[in-house]
This record gives sequence, structure tokens and C-alpha cells, in this order.
Amino acid sequence: MRKNVVVLVLVALIAGAGAAYTFAKPKKEVRHKIDGAVYVLPKEFLVNLSDGRYAKMNVALVLDHGQPTAVEAGGHGAPPKPPEGFGTLEQEAVIRDIVTDVVTNIDGDQLIRTEGRERVKAEILTKIRRTTDVRTEDVLITDVAVQ
Repeated sequence: MRKNVVVLVLVALIAGAGAAYTFAKPKKEVRHKIDGAVYVLPKEFLVNLSDGRYAKMNVALVLDHGQPTAVEAGGHGAPPKPPEGFGTLEQEAVIRDIVTDVVTNIDGDQLIRTEGRERVKAEILTKIRRTTDVRTEDVLITDVAVQ
């Protein structure tokens, strides 16, 4: 009888220690692979390249969580509708201008290669951060065709 009580007490202690460890250990922090909202520029780009070819491409931005993607309503009712081909991101026209300027200064071979695209995206991101108020974390080239 006495052995049974000792065994039960030991089992209870081990179970209690395991439960305490499970509840006391720090929780894993959920880390998102993409930290921000992805905003796809609605109209594709069709630009002449420096080598006489042209590129057709789509661009998206990874925006900071606090970056609004809709123009604030001014006064009465809803904000004005953006021009055709433009989305609701403030300063989108400036961003499109930056993308066009950067891409037209390169040749098609750069845009086809991964390393070249990475340099183009880095240059676009730098110029967006320097010349606009849009809080951008990354630039994505979602589709590209060079002819």
C-alpha cells in the first residue's frame, strides 16, 4: 500500500512538472514571411528599353502596415474616383513615373536576368523612399515580358 502511494505521488509530481513546463515556456512568435500589405499597381507597364526592345510588366509594392491604400475622403462623401488604370494608392502617379524612368534606362538582358531585376527593384525602392511619402517595404515585379 505504501509503495502505491509513493508511486502515485511521483507520477503526480512528474505530470505536474510537465504541465508547468508546457504552460510556462514562452510562446512562439508568429512571424509573417511578407510583413505588410501587397498592393498591385492595377495598370501594366509597357516601356521602351535602352536597347530598342520593349518590356511589358506588372509591378506590386509591399506596403508598411500603416500605409493607407485609399485616398482619404475630402468633405462630402466618398473620395473622387482615380483615373482609368490607376488604383487608390496616394502618389501612385509618382510611383509609376519612377518605375518608368528606371526601367527605360536599362536594356532587355538586364530585365530578363534575376540579378538585373533585383538591381532594378532595389533602385525603384530607393527612389520611392527618397521622393514619395509612400512607406514601401519592397518592390515586386510580378510579370515581365521583353521583346
